[in-house]
Amino acid sequence: MQKNVTAEVNGSINVNRWMGSLAEFKKLRNVVFCGMMAAIAVVLGYVATINIGQYIRIGFSGLPNQVVDCLFGPAVGAIFGAALDIIKWFIKPTGDFFPGFTISAALGGIIYGFAFYKKKISLVRVFIAHLIVSVFVNVGLNSLWLKILYDQAIMVMLPGRILKNAIMLPIDTFITYAMLRAVERTVKPMMNL
Repeated sequence: MQKNVTAEVNGSINVNRWMGSLAEFKKLRNVVFCGMMAAIAVVLGYVATINIGQYIRIGFSGLPNQVVDCLFGPAVGAIFGAALDIIKWFIKPTGDFFPGFTISAALGGIIYGFAFYKKKISLVRVFIAHLIVSVFVNVGLNSLWLKILYDQAIMVMLPGRILKNAIMLPIDTFITYAMLRAVERTVKPMMNL
């Protein structure tokens, strides 16, 4: 009986968090803020990205996504991530457009949104969110999308992708933690969140 009550409460909390996130788009300043974060992400994509071979890219253009996920939640994060993936491809196409990567971007927004939205930012919380995205989205889904798109042997590209994500995990965790703590202290109070 206790498990059923807990599951109902947790399910209700997640639905409320999702609906609360959708309500964030009713405020014009939030939509404008998302536009500014999208512009920053595009610029970071140009100046702060390093390509290593054909299948490995290291960059920091995802940081504005995580700010949006933290401030406005999983629903806005999913919409923002998917829309930004499409916009970035139109601005600077790198290879063929593939909707799988758009799904990955939306899923990353959902994961980070549930991890950060209306939650106290801690190093452990940021690490776990990055670990989940690294394993399931970056290494798992994105490798599958590359396999489907380019018909390459997944076992050939997987070691490099795993190594890249393993190296970037502590770096991304630290940068995201520092950035989101700064957002908590400066941006959230100004936006009355």
